[in-house]
Amino acid sequence: MRRSGDQTKAAILTAARERFAADGYERATIRAIAADASTDPALVMRHFGSKEKLFAAAADFDLRLPDLSTLPRETLGAALVDHFLRRWEEDDTLQALLRAGVTNEAAADRMREIFTSQLAIAAAGLTDEPELRAGLVASQTLGLGLCRYVLKLGPMAELPRAAVVGWMGPTIQHYLTAAAPGD
Repeated sequence: MRRSGDQTKAAILTAARERFAADGYERATIRAIAADASTDPALVMRHFGSKEKLFAAAADFDLRLPDLSTLPRETLGAALVDHFLRRWEEDDTLQALLRAGVTNEAAADRMREIFTSQLAIAAAGLTDEPELRAGLVASQTLGLGLCRYVLKLGPMAELPRAAVVGWMGPTIQHYLTAAAPGD
C-alpha cells in the first residue's frame, strides 16, 4: 500500500523522534530513520533537507507547563520543579534533545527556543522581566536534567523526587517571585 507524501512525512517524523530518543543525535542516521519509517533515505532528505532540519522538526516539543497564574504564588517553585521532573521522566525526547544540545548547535538552538519561549510565556504576568526569569529557571531545570538524567550524577540521580523538589523549589521560587537585584 502506497502512502501519500503527508503520510510518509509523518512516518519519518515518528521514526526520527524514536530514533533520536533511543540513539541520540550523533548516532542516529538518516539511513536508520528511513528504514524505521519504511522509506528511502532520499525521501527523508527530500522532505527535510538535512539531519539537522529533521531533528529540529522532530523536536517540536511542548513542555506542557502548568498555568502558573492559577497556582498559589508561594507554591510556584515547587510546582515547576515537580513538573519538570515528571517531564524529564515521562518523555525521552526531552532527554535526547538535551544530549544533542550539548554537542550540536541546531539542537542547542531548538532547546533554547523551547525553554526561553515557553517559560517566558508561562512567567508573563507573574513578574517583571519574564524573559530574564525564564532564563534563570531554564538554567536550573536544564542543569537538573543534565545532572540527574543524562550524566546520572550520583547524588542527584539517586535523590528522591520529594527531596529534589525540596532543594530546588526555593531557588525556582526565588527566580520567579523575588524583587530584581537593586530594586
